[in-house]
Amino acid sequence: MLLLEPNQTLWLAMGIVAAIVGGYALTSLFLLRFPNLLHRKKQLKFCCKHISHRGGMAEGLENTMGTFQHAVDLGTDMLELDVQLSQDGMVVVSHDNDIKRTTGVDVKISDTKFADLPLLRTNQEVSFLNGLPVCFPDASDRSFCLLQDVFEKFPGVVINVDIKNDDDELIAKVGELVQEYHREDLTVVGGRQESVIRKVHQQNPDIPLFFSAKRVVQLVLLFYSGLLPFIPLKESCLEVIMPSILWGERWADTVPTKYKVLARIVDFLLMSKVMIRHLDRRGIHTYLWVINNDTDFERAFSLGAKGVMTDYPTQLRHFLDQREAIDKK
Repeated sequence: MLLLEPNQTLWLAMGIVAAIVGGYALTSLFLLRFPNLLHRKKQLKFCCKHISHRGGMAEGLENTMGTFQHAVDLGTDMLELDVQLSQDGMVVVSHDNDIKRTTGVDVKISDTKFADLPLLRTNQEVSFLNGLPVCFPDASDRSFCLLQDVFEKFPGVVINVDIKNDDDELIAKVGELVQEYHREDLTVVGGRQESVIRKVHQQNPDIPLFFSAKRVVQLVLLFYSGLLPFIPLKESCLEVIMPSILWGERWADTVPTKYKVLARIVDFLLMSKVMIRHLDRRGIHTYLWVINNDTDFERAFSLGAKGVMTDYPTQLRHFLDQREAIDKK
């Protein structure tokens, strides 16, 4: 029997560990480049460059049919919207349940019948322009709308539905509407809470999902640990903030320095071209939000994003048209 000296045993153990770690790292890097050796590539029926956030809330009253129509007329690829459940069980398109911000009336959608909801006020604030006030005195459409109205009006447009609350009735009704209007190939559904994603997926596995906040954190941890290439993902879209917007000129004087530092750290970790490229190879689209100027449009697409969500659909249309014209030269 061969006996090893203590120092030889140590070196042998170190060699074995190095071989295992090296093999794992090489395999991870290889599968990062060729993920379809393990995972079937997702086949989404859409690819959206131009996404109108709440319909384009800097150009019209947010989440209204009039604003959605404006974005569609510009040729938007996707309408992003949010849903709440009214007291009488209607799926209402609204970011907030408490609608004082948008109507000036201190009521909640969940406590109000749809027919009794107040009109939207004509002056609003654009959240991702640091609360920049905008006013639409000539707005002809000031009414809340229903998700089914949007599905009926825009049957060929991709709709991104953000379910704001973990409400079983709301989740079930969204899924039923997607099925009723045969929109499984043209609708992305999700929410910040992982429980919402799980319930949507259980109800209808064919509906494309976007990552919840918790799953975004898990995704980043999996990527930097090298585990991501080995892990199956049920989601089809990564929809995340591009943190660099927080130190742009619109926010320069209002965001505390400590938050800007945190945003730079998150930006470094989250805005990885390698991770975005890996997801793309797996058929998972990356959409960045909420981006409202040409400089940030350019950065988002340079990172490998499939598309961007904007409050300014007209400006994004001009940017994409100019970009396409340059590419043709």
